[in-house]
Amino acid sequence: MTWVTLALMTTSSVASLRSSPTMAVYGLACVFLYVVPAIVFLLPTALVSAELASGWEGGVYNWVAQGLSKPLGFLAVWCQFAMTIFYYPSLLAYVASTIAYVVDPSLASNGLYTAIVIMVLYWTGVWVSSRGTNAVAGLASWGLIIGTLVPGALLVVLGFVFLGQGNDSAAPMTADHLLPAWTGLASLVLIVNNFLSYSGMEMNAVHVSSLKNPGKEFPRSMFLAVGMVLLIFILPALAISWVVPADQLSLTAGVMQAFDAFFQYFHIGWLTPLIAVGLVAASLGGMLTWLAGPSKGLLMISRQEGYLPPSLQKLNSHGVQQNILVAQGVVTTAIALMYALIPNVSSVYWIFSVITTQVYLIVYLLMFVAAMRLRKLQPDHPRGYRAPALGVLCVVGLLASAAAMVIGFVPSSQFGNGSVWAYIGIVGGGLLLLGVVIPFGFLKASKPEWRDPAAAAAIEEETA
Repeated sequence: MTWVTLALMTTSSVASLRSSPTMAVYGLACVFLYVVPAIVFLLPTALVSAELASGWEGGVYNWVAQGLSKPLGFLAVWCQFAMTIFYYPSLLAYVASTIAYVVDPSLASNGLYTAIVIMVLYWTGVWVSSRGTNAVAGLASWGLIIGTLVPGALLVVLGFVFLGQGNDSAAPMTADHLLPAWTGLASLVLIVNNFLSYSGMEMNAVHVSSLKNPGKEFPRSMFLAVGMVLLIFILPALAISWVVPADQLSLTAGVMQAFDAFFQYFHIGWLTPLIAVGLVAASLGGMLTWLAGPSKGLLMISRQEGYLPPSLQKLNSHGVQQNILVAQGVVTTAIALMYALIPNVSSVYWIFSVITTQVYLIVYLLMFVAAMRLRKLQPDHPRGYRAPALGVLCVVGLLASAAAMVIGFVPSSQFGNGSVWAYIGIVGGGLLLLGVVIPFGFLKASKPEWRDPAAAAAIEEETA
């Protein structure tokens, strides 16, 4: 594998247009809000996970289990899986708003409509995944092109032409607005969402051993990927801010709001359905990929160590962990109903995005600590790649992750006028339940007879 190929793979797994409206609210300051987490989180994650992947197979479970303990390794794998419980509703809320712009734009802010779409699409995804179809891989691959690269490039081009024709930007584009206006901690809360936007770098680190010269080519690949990811994130967010005022921007429908405004201005409204189809395809491809991935990892580890009861370890006739997906679906359905009960769809979307980030940050906290421990405990263990200044990278990543977790408890303006304590209670409750109570409940209840190492090995061989 060439380092350019790895950079493209990394870009495709990380970059997305879904978070663009979230940062477009800040106008020109979105550049700052994207670059800072890229430096303090994205790069440390990429380089540290590369060393771990080149020395220890088995992903984040084995890294944390070897560096810390097996129970904490299970916690890391569980959090990778659990974050999807809130990830799916927020992702599918974005899909619902995109579809609404083809059918009836007013539906984008309708909570009942959003809840129905989330439930229908999620259970359809479970059915498709449970069939073990190869269409999942194809949809995920084409989703990057037709749902991210093409729409993103079109959005940016239309934005530059719009400004080039003398139109004023909806958001100020002067040097005075390079930094977000400081109104206390709440002014930086949106940066937390960017940590989740950059998640996934550790998954591609497993390919480091496929490079001819990992020591030189992997850092080169990561810097190229970071540059491409930043361009895909920043330029569309700026384009949205040029045409949609911040006070009118929907966090779920912002991308389609911008396209609709541009298409109306250039009299090419017939393109709206085509763009919507592309965005929906990319999102559904991503959802199907996540459905198949974290739950499979959780299943294998549970069969090896007996962390989950046998009922959740069963496979259907297609070799898919259907019971885990169904159990997750019941919770996802309950969460989706919140969209119907809470009037402001953007507020619900934002809260779910924050909880998703909080749970996933636990994985990175454990990973950085485990990396430092492994360098100390197993300094001579063979590694295909050794990250430069590993201790510094881990400390920076650790502090950034911890700071993001703390800031996540501060409500942003997107929460509306709701109670601060209600917000803290919802986010803290979601983090405590998913990141502590449930995983440690499984650990406490686990039994030796729940283990089935042979079955786990067979699953791993089939997956490979």
